[in-house]
Amino acid sequence: MDNLVQMKVNAEGVSSSRVYLPAGQSHACLLDFFTANFPHIPASEWEARFAEGLVFNQEGEALAARAAYLPNTHLLYFRRLAREPEIPFEETILFQDEHILVADKPHFLPVTPSGLYLHQTLLNRLKKKTGIQNLSPIHRIDRDTAGLVIFSVNPQERSQYQNLFRDRAVKKVYEAIAPYSEELVDKLPMTYRSRLEESEHFLQMQEVDGDANADTLIELLGAIKPWARYRLTPGSGKKHQLRCHLNSLGIPIQYDQIYPILTPYQEYDLDFSKPLQLLAKEIHFKDPVTGQERSFVSQRVLA
Repeated sequence: MDNLVQMKVNAEGVSSSRVYLPAGQSHACLLDFFTANFPHIPASEWEARFAEGLVFNQEGEALAARAAYLPNTHLLYFRRLAREPEIPFEETILFQDEHILVADKPHFLPVTPSGLYLHQTLLNRLKKKTGIQNLSPIHRIDRDTAGLVIFSVNPQERSQYQNLFRDRAVKKVYEAIAPYSEELVDKLPMTYRSRLEESEHFLQMQEVDGDANADTLIELLGAIKPWARYRLTPGSGKKHQLRCHLNSLGIPIQYDQIYPILTPYQEYDLDFSKPLQLLAKEIHFKDPVTGQERSFVSQRVLA
């Protein structure tokens, strides 16, 4: 990637995608190749990308839609969104060295690009802010959740950090605001266990019969009735585990739009006054590269 393409990446905080033009295909022009190989993207969208100079050759030269198809070459292209929801909250970089970057994410901000979100993601904001194009998250939290997210800086070290989460060698601690329950308080602290599987709707998880595959240590930090602040330490990493467990106990997290009732997202009309009251507060692990004991705490506080 030459300097022209690199500057494009740095200016917008978005990494390019790379595509190979195989010899076994024949196309009248580049536009025909892209529309044939990416049928889910309208031809008009590809025409707009070419017109805006978002498709390059390896020398960093912007290409025209009608340019010739040259087999056995690689091209670079960028996504384009006509309209993207604006997230008016800023992330904070808590720590950065040559190995990792630790960010404190606000509510509503996705970690990585998907769907309607491209520039308004934690990853691309950080790429733009730091100029580090090799940044890669080594774990994820929901866009509804605020708090700590760790990124790998060096691609050669990324798998070592990802393996920490795979091997459950990371201690993560969350805080949540949920209803106060007289019945539950007498049982705390407690470790709640259940078996979680995906439900008929891909957004929701559900508890089913069978051996437990998810466990959460639940502690009470304080209460101002009818609400209470809970400390949650997951022993496993199932999708929506904390949200599903508290809902199953009859104390769904405040402003949860998925549990117990799935509420359709208003993508362009988000209610920023009601963030999910869930915070990735602490993270602790032994650094597999440096051997140091790492410990980070979010500066954010739930309302």
